[in-house]
Amino acid sequence: MSEVTGLLSVVIPAWNEEAMIAKTAQTVSSILEENKVPFEIMFVDDGSKDKTWEEIQKASRAIPQVRGVRFSRNFGKESAMFAGLGAAGGDCVAVMDCDLQHPPEKLVEMYHLWQQGYEVIEGVKSDRGKESGLHALCVRIFYDLISYSSGFDMSRASDFKLLDRKAVNVILNIREKNAFFRALSSWVGFKTTQVEFEVQERQAGVSKWSTMALVRYAITNITSFTNAPMMLVAGLGVLMFLASVILGIIAISQKVSGTALNGFTTVILLELFIGSIVMLSLGIIGYYISRIYEEVKGRPRYIIAENCGEGIKNQNV
Repeated sequence: MSEVTGLLSVVIPAWNEEAMIAKTAQTVSSILEENKVPFEIMFVDDGSKDKTWEEIQKASRAIPQVRGVRFSRNFGKESAMFAGLGAAGGDCVAVMDCDLQHPPEKLVEMYHLWQQGYEVIEGVKSDRGKESGLHALCVRIFYDLISYSSGFDMSRASDFKLLDRKAVNVILNIREKNAFFRALSSWVGFKTTQVEFEVQERQAGVSKWSTMALVRYAITNITSFTNAPMMLVAGLGVLMFLASVILGIIAISQKVSGTALNGFTTVILLELFIGSIVMLSLGIIGYYISRIYEEVKGRPRYIIAENCGEGIKNQNV
């Protein structure tokens, strides 16, 4: 039986990546051309403040397969990936980082698996590269929470993946403004397989992920994809109920036996504890309400200000 052939679209979000655009475009295009994979490269400039867009324009003039879209401002990596999926014209679409930490050689292996009939090919990390101990611990907690609440193993998940056009269309039809792309590719189902890769060292520039940015990213995606924090509120409520029952029994027994003591300090500590639990719970509930508010306003996920290369239609999704 002959293998399926089709156009591969490679979506590459970029934010302040002027030092990497030319190298990434040349590296990816060379590898795919050498392996006779028909392709297009779709850069998405996520409101960069440097010369990223100028470099994308240069790359589109130098390499016919390179396309580009530019956001009117920074909307975030998730929006950039969705914009790339929406603008891509391929029969299958791969998503990878601009810093080449996702090895482009794996695109060929993913494409061949797609030719064999797989519809979702997940890039999973065999290692996470160089990370501090604290960062690795936080990442593990984040993915353990996502995995437990969603039912999918996200421990080695990444944004590096290849999707069949059917899976892409399903994801594009999801109207959530704060969708978690990394988990949605597992949620949509279809015939799935995995490709392991080692995280490469960044070849130019610096990481754009600060500690606070990673914290915001984690909070946003946990609340958008799972109800785990709300379950935490329920769990705290059960814990407080059990504690109140136990303390109530102790207090009554001491009163009946005549051994009750003045408990001013105990009362203050209990009030502080209960007040903290209540405020934490209200904060979690309030955050979910704010997410609902963002969804119902109906604003576009992103706004495209400009594009370059052939065959791209301007669109706001």
